[in-house]
Amino acid sequence: MKKKKLLMIVNPRSGKAKIKNDALKIIQIFSDAGFEVTVYPTQASGDATIKAQSIKEGKYDRIVVCGGDGTLNEVITGVMRSGIKCTLGYIPSGTLNEWSTGLKISKNFTKAAEDIINGREIYLDIGKFDDRYFSYTASFGAFTEASYSAPQGVKNVFGEAAYYFEGIKGIGNIKPIHLKFKCDGREIEDDFAFGAISNSMSVGGIVKFDNSVVKLNDGKFEVLLIKNPTNIIQLQSIVDGILRQDLSAKEFEFFHTHEITVTGGDKLPWTLDGEFCEGKDSVTLTNVPSAIRLVVPQSTKIK
Repeated sequence: MKKKKLLMIVNPRSGKAKIKNDALKIIQIFSDAGFEVTVYPTQASGDATIKAQSIKEGKYDRIVVCGGDGTLNEVITGVMRSGIKCTLGYIPSGTLNEWSTGLKISKNFTKAAEDIINGREIYLDIGKFDDRYFSYTASFGAFTEASYSAPQGVKNVFGEAAYYFEGIKGIGNIKPIHLKFKCDGREIEDDFAFGAISNSMSVGGIVKFDNSVVKLNDGKFEVLLIKNPTNIIQLQSIVDGILRQDLSAKEFEFFHTHEITVTGGDKLPWTLDGEFCEGKDSVTLTNVPSAIRLVVPQSTKIK
């Protein structure tokens, strides 16, 4: 009987590099399940995209990403550009692992590997940012810099707390960003402090959404815009709303859409899945429905 083929794309530097200690255990789990395993360690930023994009249709039955959200983003970008149809698995070994947390993927490497063998396949939407892709969020403004500005050494020592420290620092430096948003026949123009176009349960580990308002495979983004506070009362209202997961205050705009165009901001820089993205004066973000097939634990519930 011909063995199924599995490619492991591993970022050996993600998180605290603990994946190195469990790599052989993970490979053994996949081998025992009947897979012929090929391991590809990434060498530099963007390497995972190049590797995934070069894969031909039918070469592998499964591609497993071992790394953080940034590595997953690179692999998904490569898969989307190549157009191959292949089931993905994810073993999160980064610092925050925001996307996987919402999907209940285990942070225990061997448990995550076992769930890739015994789990179930689901389809998930992917975001397109002009000619780039993002797995779960594109964001700008306050908080977003925390995901890429915290030094890797600090992330390794303090873990998720590093993002909170950077986010808190950002609150004191909020600058108004004048932007116009166009979608579904409506326009929103104002000064904003933060914005996220996402397909996730949270953004940056700081802004968290209630489970009832997020659907990961409905062909639509969740869009959160926070207007720039002009006084301490408005700032407190924003902080309270984030902490309570209550987006009903007038400082928030929250809605769902398939596509949105953002203009202004003087080449506003963005963050895609926690990675810096150079700014543009105008950008269109489009939801690509059910674009990827991912193995998740049997217990994962998505609407």
